[in-house]
Amino acid sequence: MKKIIFLLVVVSFYSVQSQEIPDAMRYAQDNLNGTARFRAMGGAFGALGGDMSALNVNPAGSAIFSNNQLSISLSTFNKKNDSNYFGTTTSDSEGNFDMNQTGGVFVFKNRNKTSNWRKFSVAINYDNINDFDNSVFSAGVNPTNSVDQYFLSYANGVPLSVIKDNNYAQLDNGAQQAYLGYESYIINPVADVPNNSRYVSNVTPGGNYYQENSIYSNGYNGKLSFNAATSYKDKLYIGLNLNSHFTDYVHSTSFYESNRNTLTTDYTVTNIRFNNNLHTFGTGFSFQIGAIAKVTNEIRLGLAYDSPVWYNLSDELSQSVTAISANTLNELPPDVVDPGIINYYAPYDLTTPDKFTGSFAYIFGKSGLISLDYSIKNYGNTKFEPENDPYYRDLNGEMSNILKTSGELRVGAEYKIKEWSLRGGYRFEESPYKDGTTIGDLNSFSGGLGYNFGAFKLDFSYTNAQRKSQQPFFNQGFTDAARINTIGNNFTMTLLFEM
Repeated sequence: MKKIIFLLVVVSFYSVQSQEIPDAMRYAQDNLNGTARFRAMGGAFGALGGDMSALNVNPAGSAIFSNNQLSISLSTFNKKNDSNYFGTTTSDSEGNFDMNQTGGVFVFKNRNKTSNWRKFSVAINYDNINDFDNSVFSAGVNPTNSVDQYFLSYANGVPLSVIKDNNYAQLDNGAQQAYLGYESYIINPVADVPNNSRYVSNVTPGGNYYQENSIYSNGYNGKLSFNAATSYKDKLYIGLNLNSHFTDYVHSTSFYESNRNTLTTDYTVTNIRFNNNLHTFGTGFSFQIGAIAKVTNEIRLGLAYDSPVWYNLSDELSQSVTAISANTLNELPPDVVDPGIINYYAPYDLTTPDKFTGSFAYIFGKSGLISLDYSIKNYGNTKFEPENDPYYRDLNGEMSNILKTSGELRVGAEYKIKEWSLRGGYRFEESPYKDGTTIGDLNSFSGGLGYNFGAFKLDFSYTNAQRKSQQPFFNQGFTDAARINTIGNNFTMTLLFEM
């Protein structure tokens, strides 16, 4: 059988959608980032305010400040992923160091002593709300399924003439997967006629397929907030955020499969390498409104609403496949299908779910405090748009069926000893999936300390977070999953200047 090697060409085009549920969840889920004090206390600041990152929970918090303040936060983190795939355990990790927060608040006190509106504040704050740097490696022997099922699931139903009479750039995403499987000889048509739409595998049968999957991602999701807030009789605080979001995300996967099954006289594939590279970028907008009530000198209550984030995103995807047949290993080179093409998909919209947060805090004079936040978010409301697009309509319906309303609990405490502040926190977030396993519950513990030098303050925090998930290598056809246990460790330092 003739081997086909596709040479590198540079072509760009617009194609139909390739988005999946994990793409939506990447932006629908929140992460806990911000100042060291905010992180140390588990992010439980909805009824407290007085911290630049507290504005991300309740925008009324800027009116709590007594003086102008500037802050900058530096953070280092390490994310370790332990994988179990059919009993084989592997581990991989990724770390990073960056400036994850910076901002300032300016407080204007009302000089009219008879007015009940005591002060007005404006603030601008940047938070890197999600760092996408991550690395996952999974390996093991699959006793039953090969990646050939992925290509077959896309190919069956596609006429052979569509694959043979078009090049990769002319096809939609589904037909492209069929094209890659066919041209690399991983799959073959049942009949070599133009209207054939049934295909079979060329992978050596028998099970026990050794498989590896390497995932590497990097990038960020940033949020720039413009805030305004005011206080009424120093008892009621009201605030508003207008938020600009921007994201840049790169996701690369390399899947490898081999087997030593008994060869047949037919052409059979024994080794496969399938590479995918995705680049997603875009911008978004959201707003937040909130209020804090000082019920007594000790008790404060907070309520905040986060609107959906309305994103406009673009995807770029490139793919390549290499397949080797042991029957002819010493005679001909492997089948390499590398179109050398970057798919430039048409921009699309993504709407994340809104969120409500209720908060409570108890202040022990000047010696300390305890604080509690509880948020709810219905992940089933996540939507790709335009909704009248058949692909998005089906995808949105699937998200509505498998995602649920989940809650998030944050608890924080602080105790002061002269210039020192000791802090601790806990965060629990329910799984957004009804099955509770695709992405599991998150548990996070944190602690930290701060020192007040007078003109400036220096804060430190440490956060440990753990979450389990099940990670299918592909979205259809071949959906066997590795069980992943992710452990994140974060150290943050914040420098604050009061003016």
